This record gives sequence, structure tokens and C-alpha cells, in this order.
Amino acid sequence: MKFSLVAALVVVLALALGSESVSVVKREAPEIEKLTQYFQDLSAMLTRTTQDLVEKLKAHELAGQAQAYIEDGKTQLQPLAEKIQEQLKPLASNIEAQLKPLAESVQAQIKPMADTVQAQLEDIWQKLLDQTKALGQ
Repeated sequence: MKFSLVAALVVVLALALGSESVSVVKREAPEIEKLTQYFQDLSAMLTRTTQDLVEKLKAHELAGQAQAYIEDGKTQLQPLAEKIQEQLKPLASNIEAQLKPLAESVQAQIKPMADTVQAQLEDIWQKLLDQTKALGQ
């Protein structure tokens, strides 16, 4: 805002100098024109800089608001997450208690079958080795 006022003041000053340059002697006119151009360029640069600064401030403000929103959401959800976790612990323990005997039962039923399959595979392997030796002789 202050930059805009300064820029406007510079423009008014440049225009005042430009209007006075008409009455100045012709030999000083190029210097006045250069000075007027300088002030116009300075005014344009200040205007661009002010606009860029305002945009950056808005962007920074939005980022700050987003961060505050995230922190607020995190603060609100943290107790809820802890409560859900506390409620799920007994459920998980209960499920584990129910599945453990079932898993032991299934394992007890499968072990004899697995032992039988292993013995059969060892027999097949031994027969294969014996046949290979017989072919080699």
C-alpha cells in the first residue's frame, strides 16, 4: 500500500517535470526527457515490485492458514485415534485368543499329512537316485 503511494507520488512528480520541460530551453530538453523516462521506469518498477510483494504475502498467508488448518485437524483427530486404538486392543486380544486354538488344531491336523508327504517325496527321491545309478552302470 505504501509502495503504491510512493509510486503514485513519483508518477505525479514525473508528470510535473514533464509539463515544466516544455518551458525549458531546448538544449536542456534531452536531459529532462531522460530524467522523466527514469522516473517513469522507476514508477513502473515500484508498481511491479509492490504487486509481486502483495501476491507473495497472500501466498504466504494462505500457506500459514493451511498449516494452521492441518494442525487443528491433527489436534482434533489425535484423541479420537487414541480412543479407537484403546477400543481395538481388547478386540485384537479376543480375536487372537480365539484364533490361537484354531491355528494349533489346524497345525496338529496338517502335521501328520505333511510328514507323510515328506516321507513319500524322500522315497521318490531315493528311487530316482537308485534308477540313475542303475542307468549309469
